[in-house]
Amino acid sequence: MNDIGDNVEVGEGVRGRSVSVFFPCYNEGDSVEVLVVKAVEVLRGVSEDFEVIIVDDGSSDSTREVSDRLAGEIAEVVAIHHQTNLGYGSALQTGFHAASKELVFYTDGDGQFDISEMPELLGLMGEYDIVSCYRLNRKDGPVRKLNAWCWGKLVCFVFGMKVRDIDCAFKLFKRKIFDDIEMQSTGALIDAEILARSLKKGYTVVQRGVHHYPRTAGSSTGANLSVIFRAFKELLRLRKEINREA
Repeated sequence: MNDIGDNVEVGEGVRGRSVSVFFPCYNEGDSVEVLVVKAVEVLRGVSEDFEVIIVDDGSSDSTREVSDRLAGEIAEVVAIHHQTNLGYGSALQTGFHAASKELVFYTDGDGQFDISEMPELLGLMGEYDIVSCYRLNRKDGPVRKLNAWCWGKLVCFVFGMKVRDIDCAFKLFKRKIFDDIEMQSTGALIDAEILARSLKKGYTVVQRGVHHYPRTAGSSTGANLSVIFRAFKELLRLRKEINREA
């Protein structure tokens, strides 16, 4: 597809643009503070107008307490809580709707990405609407990587996309996109839905590689059978819906 670029050279940074960064978190009390503090430090070096949003998706550990403390201590930090666990897609929807700045970036609260790689993406936003990253040397087990590869191939086939790493949680968007598309997925299909709907609307995507690190705290829910089954159900529904809109 000619509206998805790959391996594009990064241009100059865009210091004058405002940036929202958010972290969907579920039981990430052991990692969220380090992540947020580093994000604030990085953002202060690239923007004079930014916010960091923590989306606590009904965590049962210390995520709520840590998030509220950080929001009280750091002016740019906002904490949002789901009273119960609503799912990954719901957490992303909350973050995108809460973001108030011109650009919006998200990555997961598990610390498997380095937020300091985000500023390199800003220079691409003069030419593209979305930067969708892919994991370099992905630090997951072989079964999880195989499942992700199969899922990615299926999703790209269903929606006619050429995206290397659909579910990579390191993406940058122009916020206006979320005034123009309607997100419905509350589960693992959310990334595919956003990209499929955005491409349908004519928004442009470029892909970049980012480093991936082993999880040091918390536990992933992405490989749960219930999560996978839910994603397949949503995939079939979304395909029918987008086809009707064609």
